[in-house]
Amino acid sequence: MYAIGVDIGGTKIAAGVVDEDGRIIAKTRRDSAGLDVDALDAAVIDACRELAAGYSVGAIGLAAPGFIGADQATVRFTPNLPWRDHPLRDRVAAGLGLAVPIVVDNDANAAGWAEFRFGVGRDVDDMLLLTLGTGLGGAVVAAGRLVLGAWGVAAEVGHMRVVPDGHTCGCGQQGCWEQYVSGSALVRDARSIAGADPRRAARLLELAGGDPAAITGPSVTAAALEGDPLSVELLAEVGRWVGEVSATVAALLDPALVVIGGGVAAAGDLLLGPARAAFATHLPARGYRPEARIELASMGNDAGIVGAADLARI
Repeated sequence: MYAIGVDIGGTKIAAGVVDEDGRIIAKTRRDSAGLDVDALDAAVIDACRELAAGYSVGAIGLAAPGFIGADQATVRFTPNLPWRDHPLRDRVAAGLGLAVPIVVDNDANAAGWAEFRFGVGRDVDDMLLLTLGTGLGGAVVAAGRLVLGAWGVAAEVGHMRVVPDGHTCGCGQQGCWEQYVSGSALVRDARSIAGADPRRAARLLELAGGDPAAITGPSVTAAALEGDPLSVELLAEVGRWVGEVSATVAALLDPALVVIGGGVAAAGDLLLGPARAAFATHLPARGYRPEARIELASMGNDAGIVGAADLARI
């Protein structure tokens, strides 16, 4: 059975027709930046309508960032889109007029499910996904099932408080994990050092045209891959935070695998090496228990589409 998966982000809507083996048969996209509620709904509906016109579709999965209700129908809150307590499933169903199941889920959950079903996690039953992008998203699979929680907002790991009175987070708290493990954290620290010690950040400033405020996450990764000492150090610090707190999460969830995705994962071993070392150092009862593997995600930018489509079939 074909299903449509829709990955809805702050700048674009990516949609595809996905077969039962996780292969994308057809794709389309729409812009989402600056759209109001009605226009955003219309863009999602239009993308689905285009794909459904060419294929026999049995289900539709919609993946959105933010808090999704346990009913898998309502977007409770999403920070970069205008939906608030929004009945997305019903709006899309009414707009399409198709008698097929429609499921709404968190975008990190969709990506995690894709990795579990078709990617690097397909040989395990218990897995933690971390997506290191602008923020830190997460997904948990336990005993082969995606963990949603009582109200649908489980696995918001980026908002676990790991540093009392630490950096202020957009969620309103201080010291959340994503303030230390994300592209935003990487850029914040790089810009701070470049402003205070330009000689130490010479390569980053060169890439940024001399302006600390123009330093980006990809430029830090590019400089690190060239061997720039500061950039290597900055990525190693992010990796250390990944591994250290993942070891604490392992005390609760005991995953067989921690999957690292998102834009920061492009650093590869510059991130994974420090993450694995910190995980081993901080894992409770190390030496008396099996240790989780830490691996890069394998599904790339298509993970949200594939995972959303597959979740709609369940």
